[in-house]
Amino acid sequence: MKRYVIIGTSAAGVSAAEVIRKLDKTAKIIMVSDENYPVYSRCLLSYYLANDIPEEKLKYRDEKFFDQNSIDPVLGKKVVKIEPQKKVVLLEDGSKIEYDTLLIATGARAKLENIPGKEKYGVFGLRTISDAKQINTRLNKTKTAVMLGGGLIGLKAAYAVHKRGTEVVVVVKSPHILSQIMDSEPAEIVQKHISQKGIQIQTNLAAVEILGSNQEVEGVKLENNTVIQCELIIVGKGVQPNIELVKDTEVKTNYGIVVNEYLQTSVDNIYAAGDVAESNDLISGNLTINALWPNAVIQGKIAGYNMVLGNTKKYDGTLAMNSVEFFGLPVITCGVTKQKDETIEVLVTKNENKPVYKKFFIKNGVLIGFVLIGDVEQAGVYNSLVRKKVDITKIKESLVSEKFDFAKILPLVNANKEKFFEPEYCEIV
Repeated sequence: MKRYVIIGTSAAGVSAAEVIRKLDKTAKIIMVSDENYPVYSRCLLSYYLANDIPEEKLKYRDEKFFDQNSIDPVLGKKVVKIEPQKKVVLLEDGSKIEYDTLLIATGARAKLENIPGKEKYGVFGLRTISDAKQINTRLNKTKTAVMLGGGLIGLKAAYAVHKRGTEVVVVVKSPHILSQIMDSEPAEIVQKHISQKGIQIQTNLAAVEILGSNQEVEGVKLENNTVIQCELIIVGKGVQPNIELVKDTEVKTNYGIVVNEYLQTSVDNIYAAGDVAESNDLISGNLTINALWPNAVIQGKIAGYNMVLGNTKKYDGTLAMNSVEFFGLPVITCGVTKQKDETIEVLVTKNENKPVYKKFFIKNGVLIGFVLIGDVEQAGVYNSLVRKKVDITKIKESLVSEKFDFAKILPLVNANKEKFFEPEYCEIV
């Protein structure tokens, strides 16, 4: 009986396990996680924290998931080391698990900057259900909360805490929010909208020290020497892949675990998928990690397929996509979202009377990315154009036309009805 071991029980791990069980009815499947909690959607944590959804809605698989798929769960135990030559994984309690084929789907953790005082209680990331529950408890004694970081993580956390009636200050080191996914012009539209809802945003500033006595947060000092009195700090500076378990092994790493087009690592019987896997970017062709739920789902499925049937199904490449709504203002970005050089053509349309903005990035006649604010109705069509690398030379002006003709563009993406959000994707709204 073949033994498949999957480290991680989030999007990539679950998708892989389901495919493996579908293809191999008799194999032994073991899933290991350092969390002792049912399978849940991390991307819904901010909505749980905001009281928009109950805890039960975090679960995206039935509590009987493991039994229904004949999976042996090993929960609440962390894998600390892999020994590829012995085909075993070592757990923190000293026990070992043998495998024939292994999938590393350990994901990523919140990136906490090395700021003096970061060890004080009241400083959190927002990456796990444990983070959300601790923040929830802390909110009972919080008048003011500070978000360090103006990316999606920081702004979603800001929304959640503000929704709970707490004063929120967002501190951003960059000149504007969302600097990783858009340039200043569209970011200013979003920033203005968020500020009007009562969230303070301070840009061009970084935190230099977290203040407090008795090991509890009481404030944060900024680089201009101002101090913001607060009881809660949430760090939203992005994520860092969990690759420590393959340190000093034959498994090749860069920023993440490097995989080929089959999601296979440098070791034949070890695969990686999700936020820990560094794969080819669909647009640039360079190795990268786009830490997004839809990418993890697809990678998990393909990895699971190849683990059972050999390397027969290729992964086209990862694509950066973000879909979020800030206080009723929808924002979607995809692919290249900033003009990196003069070879990229940029088309823009905007409405000065309401927050509607569209920006398209074109190279060699192909749409390689876009930013949509306010009007996101045609995001699925644009996404298909990017993914399929369709030559849009003859119809590119229609992208910014108020009379966007869907019928003229549809034949270019052919008739396979590709969906922007698959049913099991976690749509962030």
